[in-house]
Formats: sequence, structure tokens, C-alpha cells
Amino acid sequence: MPGVGSERRLSTAEERRDTVLRTALGAFGARGYWGTTTSEVAKSANISQAYVYRLFPDKQSLFVAVVEHCFARIRESLADGVAGARGSSPEAVLDAMGEAYARLIAEERTLLLVQMHAQCAALSEPAVREVVQRGYARTVEYVRGVSGGTPAQVQAFFAKGMLCHLVVAVDADDIDAPWARTLSAGIRHY
Repeated sequence: MPGVGSERRLSTAEERRDTVLRTALGAFGARGYWGTTTSEVAKSANISQAYVYRLFPDKQSLFVAVVEHCFARIRESLADGVAGARGSSPEAVLDAMGEAYARLIAEERTLLLVQMHAQCAALSEPAVREVVQRGYARTVEYVRGVSGGTPAQVQAFFAKGMLCHLVVAVDADDIDAPWARTLSAGIRHY
């Protein structure tokens, strides 16, 4: 007879869904949309592939949920940046959000990988394209709204973020060459 407090608690569908999302984030980050199978995700999450399909009807739905999760984490990070801004000017708020984002992708590198894979998959997968479009639409409007920045300032913020992705992806800051110094000048990352 089990002792008091040793009763086994089964995880809920929502807990399993979160586990699958976290596991899929790592898998899609490592191998991309086309290189990841639902059976790999299931095995890593210690559940059956059939259970993955109960939670997500297909691999595309799972990937879309992972991309949505990434955009939610980015939004949280940007909000943290806003809260820590050292002023209310568009420049101060945009700078604080950029700093927060740089820290996020340093601490959760898989988010950067999934973003890059999602942008590549968006070229040929309409459902992925739609989730990336929605994610950027919400993020751009959030940045515009909280910063009060002009369209040019908001565009520059996102352009610098994309350049940051490139600098991190190719380790440009560790390369002593004119092209690498040119690309990485003024780019923060950790």
C-alpha cells in the first residue's frame, strides 16, 4: 500500500502539451522544419507519437504552435525591456527592448534558431508564412505602440535585430576581418 504523499499524479493534457512544445522547440531549433519528425519529438518528450497527434493534428500544426510560442517569448522579453527603459523617448524604449532581446537570444538560443528556420520554411509553406506574418504584425504594432517611434525608427529596430541574427549565426564578432567588423559594429549580443 503506497504511503501518504506517494500517490502518483498523472500529468494533464495541458502539461503534456507544454512538454511537447518545449521538446519540439529544441528539435525544430536543431534540425528545422523539414529535418524534424513528430516521432523524434514524441520520443524526446517520453510520450507516444499517437499522443503527439492527439495534441497536434500534424507536424505543421506543431511547428506553428512552436513559432507562436517563440513570438510570445519575444513579446515578453520586449515588455521586460520597456519596463526597464531609462526614459520614455522612442530611442530609450527601443534601446531597452533591443537590449532585452539580445539577452533573450543569448539565454534561449533555440528561439533564434526556430525564428530563422521559420523564416526559411515560410518561403514554401503557406501555414508557416501566415504564422510568421501574424507574429511580426503583432510584434511590429507592439513595438510601435510602446515606443512611440516613427515608422523609420521601428523599421531600423527590426533591421538591426535581423542583422543581430546574422552576426550571431556566423560568429562575426569573433572574426578579425573587415567584413565581420563592418557587420558587427554596434550590434549587442551576449
